[in-house]
Amino acid sequence: QVQLVESGGGSVPAGGSLRLSCVFSGYPYGGYCMYWFRHVPGKERERVAGIDSDGTTMITDSVKGRFTVSKDNANNTLYLQMNSLQPEDTAMYFCAAEVAIPCEGTDYAMDYWGKGTLVTASS
Repeated sequence: QVQLVESGGGSVPAGGSLRLSCVFSGYPYGGYCMYWFRHVPGKERERVAGIDSDGTTMITDSVKGRFTVSKDNANNTLYLQMNSLQPEDTAMYFCAAEVAIPCEGTDYAMDYWGKGTLVTASS
């Protein structure tokens, strides 16, 4: 059974930093990609960052230069390092995985989701 469990969310002042973690387990054999999405009620879910099975990363333009995605395969953990957080980064952040080669990366293509962790940056 595949499980994704996020942690690391919290409340910080604008300009602060947080590191989110997503521990994943129970993966089926094969290639997969992992992503961070965020969601604010009343808005569409937004893909923030991703990393595919060969380590290629992507970061959405709105957080480029501030956020970094990485994965520790030995410990089955996906990370999102978030620096210079701004109030507009406030959202519920979700870890997700797509079992495919190549990956599509859209939210409806995801096969598995975590329950999310809340990030709040206040001005």
